[in-house]
Amino acid sequence: MRGQGLSRTTASTVSCVYGLALYGADAMSEEQETQSRPRYLGLAPYLYYADAGEALEWLVRVFGFVECVRYVDSAGVVFQATISVGGVEIQLAGVGDEYWNSKGVDGPVGQLNIVYVDDVDAQHAAVQVAVGPDLEVSQPQDQPYGARIFTMQDVGGNNWTFWQHTSDTVELPTGWREIRAEGVSSGPPRLSDEPG
Repeated sequence: MRGQGLSRTTASTVSCVYGLALYGADAMSEEQETQSRPRYLGLAPYLYYADAGEALEWLVRVFGFVECVRYVDSAGVVFQATISVGGVEIQLAGVGDEYWNSKGVDGPVGQLNIVYVDDVDAQHAAVQVAVGPDLEVSQPQDQPYGARIFTMQDVGGNNWTFWQHTSDTVELPTGWREIRAEGVSSGPPRLSDEPG
């Protein structure tokens, strides 16, 4: 995507989230601090699956996520589970096929789960081995917003992008510009950026 008509700026589209998530109240303005809001401690996706047990096994086997806990009913069917990736918990809920039918859709729509990795090519290779030769996973691609990514759908229809930060330089089309909120740093966190 590099080429004519693009201007460069040093920024990242995800830095606002990281500035507040990593630095909490330190990154907040005085006005925000006086609003007596609780400090955010994190965010956990809550993903619906027709078969949470199948999804749990698939996410652990294919993506390498870690199972924390599963809750089963008297028949042994998983109705809820928690997995972990990169220190973040993700909740899985078994809703059955009838859930999607009642909504008039075939499965999850309108969301994307992003997992930040330090080597997207290695993650891609591991995923391709795990799914086998019958399912081709799209190749990682460099993006104009300083990332190298690949995206795929899991067994339950949820979309996942594996994202490696490659540059703080973002290429914007001519006439576009970046407007950053005060006190927000650029770029996603790196291991050395984490507080404490």
